[in-house]
Amino acid sequence: MEWSFQTAEELAAALRAGEVTSVELTDEAIARIERDDKVINAICVPDFDRARAAARGADQARARGEDRPLLGIPVTVKESYNIAGLPTNWGMPQHRDYVPAEDAVQVSRLKAAGAVVLGKTNVPLGLQDIQSFNEIYGTTNNPWDHDRTPGGSSGGSAAALASGFCALSIGSDLAGSLRTPAHFCGIYAHKPTLGLAATRGMVAPPAPPLPVDLDLAVVGPMARTARDLTLLLDVMAGPDPLTLGKAHDLTLPPARHERLGDFRVLVVDEHPLIPTGSAVRAGVNRVADALADGGARVQRHSRLLPDLAEAATLYTQLLFSGSVARFPVEAHGQLRTRAAGLSADDQSLDAARLRAMVFSHRDWIEANNHRELHRHGWRQLFAEFDAVVCPITPTPAFPHDHNPDPMRRRLDIDGVEHPYFDQLVWAGLATMPGLPATAIPAGRSPEGLPVGAQLIGPMFEDRTPLRLAELLEQKIGGFQAPE
Repeated sequence: MEWSFQTAEELAAALRAGEVTSVELTDEAIARIERDDKVINAICVPDFDRARAAARGADQARARGEDRPLLGIPVTVKESYNIAGLPTNWGMPQHRDYVPAEDAVQVSRLKAAGAVVLGKTNVPLGLQDIQSFNEIYGTTNNPWDHDRTPGGSSGGSAAALASGFCALSIGSDLAGSLRTPAHFCGIYAHKPTLGLAATRGMVAPPAPPLPVDLDLAVVGPMARTARDLTLLLDVMAGPDPLTLGKAHDLTLPPARHERLGDFRVLVVDEHPLIPTGSAVRAGVNRVADALADGGARVQRHSRLLPDLAEAATLYTQLLFSGSVARFPVEAHGQLRTRAAGLSADDQSLDAARLRAMVFSHRDWIEANNHRELHRHGWRQLFAEFDAVVCPITPTPAFPHDHNPDPMRRRLDIDGVEHPYFDQLVWAGLATMPGLPATAIPAGRSPEGLPVGAQLIGPMFEDRTPLRLAELLEQKIGGFQAPE
């Protein structure tokens, strides 16, 4: 039997039943990577010798009667996580040889749960792109169409899962970095509630791995089924032991409902600042139709939905003011000059990005205060609804575009060009207020490319969109392997 596309849940059951060993699973995964990854280029740092040793250890542990959530299951890890003894460079040439001394807290949790780490997956330079390429490790290709990107910044992980290289992977998300690759590659991913999963050791080199409260970014699970996302989230969730002693258990409330017909869902497929491509709109509508067919209460409009244009601007301000904080002083001066030259009437997202890059602390506090108003708006909305279904980006996976100035790149939406970074507005809808969001497959485009949708849930009620994802998977199907 071939195991490559089995779910983590199925692999765990087969391992418990003695139908397969971890060594066999690991050898099969390595053979598949060695055969197929030459064209995909998902695994940028293989760690096969230690993986085989971990697999032998997992089999020995099982023979002693041990059982752990991921015991013996082959997984991959996004390059940006520290793994002791392996390079962590975030695709940055100046840090090519940086090797951390200790594992990131999430890598430690994977290993404690018994997972077999096969290696690290590719990312964009500094994790700052919607594609996954850098000059150290090259370009990762979409398994469905090698001329297209698998997304970013967790693109290597999504491509690895879609290619059958691993059963699970861990990534991170600041600007859709879990959800966009899932959407582009036809897999599942979950952006947890902000602060739910400890991030220590998922840090740009050569910074020390400290327990920092990140403003927008989260770490989260990627898989080929919704149930596998929940399995991995349960391993990842919980505070950093450095800040809360040995505490790791964090009890999330159960899903609001168990049956599809009990869910109250708001479906949103139009954004005031960017059009939704026809293929993505069709995917969102497939989800909406399945919900209605399953008896869920589906609405298309609500006065409770926070203003989408204001949300996008706020997200842009918080994202870009943070992302340039470490820029050299001379670059900051150039940005100030450019921002000063903007017309006061220019309220485009491009202008918002440039202004945010030179925010004062006072400016940031004002934006943060507006964020709290939006959070309150979401609390009121989630008193009436259980989830919001919306796009992840306006299009399926787009062709590779390595223009060194991302501001000059353009996104083709049904034949009309739009600024490249404007596609982040849908990802930012959940990121800005810190809400959980589950990315699910929602069919294919006319060209046969995967199309996804996201299910946004209430803060710290991650199990609600995850359960909805599971119910929708039963209704409309989920991951399919690329031909």
